[in-house]
Amino acid sequence: MQNLWKIVGSPRYILIFEAAARHGSFTRAAAELNVQQPAVSAAVKRLEQALGAPLFRRSHKKVELTPAGARFYAETSKGLHQILEAAHAVQAGARNAIVTLCASTAFNTYWMMPRLRTLRDLHPNIDLRLQSSDREPDIDDGGITLAIRRGDGRWPGCHAALIAEETIYPIASPALMTAAELRHKVDILGHTLIHLEEPVRERPSWKDWFDAQGCNVAIPPSGLRLNDYALVLNAAISGEGIAFGWNHLARPLVRKQLLNARMDWSWRTGMGFYLVWSKSRPLSENAERVRKWFVSAAAIK
Repeated sequence: MQNLWKIVGSPRYILIFEAAARHGSFTRAAAELNVQQPAVSAAVKRLEQALGAPLFRRSHKKVELTPAGARFYAETSKGLHQILEAAHAVQAGARNAIVTLCASTAFNTYWMMPRLRTLRDLHPNIDLRLQSSDREPDIDDGGITLAIRRGDGRWPGCHAALIAEETIYPIASPALMTAAELRHKVDILGHTLIHLEEPVRERPSWKDWFDAQGCNVAIPPSGLRLNDYALVLNAAISGEGIAFGWNHLARPLVRKQLLNARMDWSWRTGMGFYLVWSKSRPLSENAERVRKWFVSAAAIK
């Protein structure tokens, strides 16, 4: 390769020559390469000087390859095509290795992170990238492989696999729950309510929960209002009030005695949290492995 530098001066001249020869025009080559036409002409001239032979016949309206230019083009275009194919192969391999999961901060923190070691032990060569979002992910975004969505499992253009049914119950720190002595559901209203108010995603409210429990009550305007469920869980653990416990995220914290829960007051909304992926873009081998792992991990209660 050192000899190539000595002979042609710069590989950039070969790229410019190939474009000019392919188009049969310095002007069109300049447009393709996003440079000025004089830059193409100068690069070709330097290449001709380095090779010691004219590559083009120039006239007022067009340029044509000389016999030497035609031979050089045939060989260089073949070589550049092979380089392009090799680059595509490397890109495809990289895309196959990388799997990007888009989910809420709370899901990535409280569902995914505790299970991440298991996935890595099973598939150590998969480059899994967790992406947190405050809105429902666009699965047709080329940067997203898999995503978690709340809904009924029916989205146009998406496959979906149920990860968890949506089950909600009141949670609070052990100290607060013990002190509260909640005998009836309406007793919750005597304590600070922690509200989840996300700016984009639709989520159930305390009013929805009370209505589902058959309690026609007015929700106090006061309380702690947060825009991220990870913050809601942290606030509940810290004893700031009573919050919603989404079962698939709160249950491990209850098991660790970081939270107490009134699971006997559970509300099954009929919705769920789903792993989704595009119907229009087949999953890579690694993404398919992650998808299967998700389904099996979700089955473990």
